[in-house]
Amino acid sequence: MTKKIVLIPRHIIWPFILLSSLFAWWGLANNMTDTLLAAFKRIMSFSDAKTALIQVVCYGAGYGLFAIPAAIYIKKYNYKSGVLLGLGLYAVGAILFLPAKMTANYYFFLIAIWILFGGLSILETAANPYIIAMGPKESGTRRLNFAQSFNPIGSILGVIISQNFILSKLNTASSAERAAMNPEKLQAIQTGELNAVTITYVTVGLILALTWILIAINKKMPKLGETGGPLNLGPTFKRLIRNRHYRWGVVAQFFYVGAQIGVWSFTIRYVMQELKLEEQIVAGGKTAEQMAATYYTAALIFFALSRFICTWLMKYITPANLLTIFSGIAMVLSLAVIYVGGHIGVYALVGISGCMSLMFPTIFGLAVRGLSDDDTKIAGSGLIMAIAGAAFVTQIQGSVSTITGSINLAYWVPLACFIIIAYYGAVACRKDLTTSA
Repeated sequence: MTKKIVLIPRHIIWPFILLSSLFAWWGLANNMTDTLLAAFKRIMSFSDAKTALIQVVCYGAGYGLFAIPAAIYIKKYNYKSGVLLGLGLYAVGAILFLPAKMTANYYFFLIAIWILFGGLSILETAANPYIIAMGPKESGTRRLNFAQSFNPIGSILGVIISQNFILSKLNTASSAERAAMNPEKLQAIQTGELNAVTITYVTVGLILALTWILIAINKKMPKLGETGGPLNLGPTFKRLIRNRHYRWGVVAQFFYVGAQIGVWSFTIRYVMQELKLEEQIVAGGKTAEQMAATYYTAALIFFALSRFICTWLMKYITPANLLTIFSGIAMVLSLAVIYVGGHIGVYALVGISGCMSLMFPTIFGLAVRGLSDDDTKIAGSGLIMAIAGAAFVTQIQGSVSTITGSINLAYWVPLACFIIIAYYGAVACRKDLTTSA
């Protein structure tokens, strides 16, 4: 008789719910920040390449620089300590939007965003392996997929908040119209727009501070990851570098996150262009960015539903096979985005989000499969550092759009990423593959 593999043991249901809520919180941060590209482009009349600096700070300097120190901290203490440290920095970074607004300097906003995303790096480095360790190893990848299903719920909320409290407050004046304004009028408009950005982020920061307190005082969180022994980082790094699954997993994760953020960062721009929304501003009574964000929200809803569906599908299809199938579909849809355009291109762009839904947790779960609990802490940091791929890929995508003058052709960049992810699922992770994960 086949032993039934438990997804979530009964005794950790409440801690699992509490920890899974954090996945929604960082989804909210990621997608609120995605809309900042469209916001700052209008507020300060920036190019795509300059607004993409936001993603460089988020995913390069934020996720890229904080992940290894986070892993060392978690290895020395435990997963809960890492969660609290990351959540605390997240809250501080959001609240720092207030002094940034007082300067009205783009680079001060980037500093606040850097601290915020440094917190997210630590939070994800702790929470992802924490979820895997909270139950049977055989169901670790499925359990992480389930927890990650709450991430797009936060993402959807982040877009709705941005749409109603940031994008709706943007003045409809174009870059050319702003350039022709007298400095006093332009400054008044920009001040109002930056106020909307600031109030929204500071409110989120205060709510996060309350969440931090709730987790800190909870005594029932599993005490996982407590070793108390020496760090022994050298041998750990050597074992990980020799591990084929892990090595390729980091590469695949780098390009996946780059593809995801690249697809989403320019969704609003693409929809505005393909549906000619600038021409409908007067008739619709909304900014083009606000109207386009509706399609972005639809993409995130599809992303959320698909993640729950994929968690169920993994009962019957191996994670690697499912990863390969969805990567292939994403490639086809990307070609439609590039060469078909119009409503079909927009629908294809929404469809890509459904394909991407399983990729991050599946790559993460396959990459850490078979590692010791101690090695998993450091391994998690490498996979979170790979989120820096968003900085690399998004900057390239923004540059391609600026150089070619075509946001459509820029979607060749995420398409190339999907090819690499498909290779990981179809070839690179096949050694000793089992269906139990």
